[in-house]
Amino acid sequence: MQTRYFDEAHGVVTIDANYIKPGIASIQLLINKNRAVFFDTGTTRSLPYVQEVLKLKGLNQTDVDFVVPTHVHLDHAGGAGAMMRAFPKAKLIIHPRGAAHMVDPTKLWQSTVAVYGEKVAKKLYGEVIPVEEERIIIADDGMELDFHGTTLKFLDTPGHARHHFCVVVVRHRMIFAGDTMGISYRMFDGPNGPFVFPTTSPVQFDPDALHQSIDRLMDTDPRLVFLTHFGKIEPNHNMVTSLHRRIDSFVSIAQAMFRKGQIERHLERSISDYLVDEAKQHGVPLTEREIRSGLRMDAKLNADGIIVWLTRLDKQTAN
Repeated sequence: MQTRYFDEAHGVVTIDANYIKPGIASIQLLINKNRAVFFDTGTTRSLPYVQEVLKLKGLNQTDVDFVVPTHVHLDHAGGAGAMMRAFPKAKLIIHPRGAAHMVDPTKLWQSTVAVYGEKVAKKLYGEVIPVEEERIIIADDGMELDFHGTTLKFLDTPGHARHHFCVVVVRHRMIFAGDTMGISYRMFDGPNGPFVFPTTSPVQFDPDALHQSIDRLMDTDPRLVFLTHFGKIEPNHNMVTSLHRRIDSFVSIAQAMFRKGQIERHLERSISDYLVDEAKQHGVPLTEREIRSGLRMDAKLNADGIIVWLTRLDKQTAN
């Protein structure tokens, strides 16, 4: 498959990870003074695209200083071990809750198989390679790193997952946001700008924490936000207000169905219907069939994650 990449501002390159199909997941490369850092990794199968872009930018394997998965879900960190093998001088920077999974990805793989099934998991992610513990840097909340004169600040941002951080490039008011600021596929862009919606995939969705994390990121007054799914957005008040509202709507829809005992059978369809309606109101320039098709995977994952959250909440209440 052909390598797709997009030159952005301030030395950022968005590389298509070719996860499932083009335009679904990206890897961000930041170049500064001929040194490189990667934010998120795609899967092991994404490595050739990364290597090709490095070469096109006049860099080699030893010019990579850091590999930074925002969290350990395999579309964000599945390629970390492969990258670390390929880039011998790089250090891996990871959330404290994610470090053990990078050293020994067995439980991570097992949980992925539980979501997708073993056959699909192998097709999507290939081999998940461990990372040597001595090459790992744990980024606690608020850690600052000097990347050749550019400060990278790491902020703990739970809500999508408890092992999620985001990285702020202080100088340029940019954020590498992983999944915290949601999903925005470029095929949905229209006259009203990007259509952004939450990702609540299994198994650690927490709506209150996610609201707080989004607000924390916006408190940095970002000009640019880079999403793993997919690429660059320029955040504004209306966009962020809509993202918060959609989180609340997901929760309200699910809670109503949970009380009626209908959630397992119908939540995926209800989430899909809601997002299709939101996309149409936003002015997404696609047919309803195209919108629904483009959201099919996310509707299922979002429903699954919300069910896990509500089930956990129900057990806590019962105890």
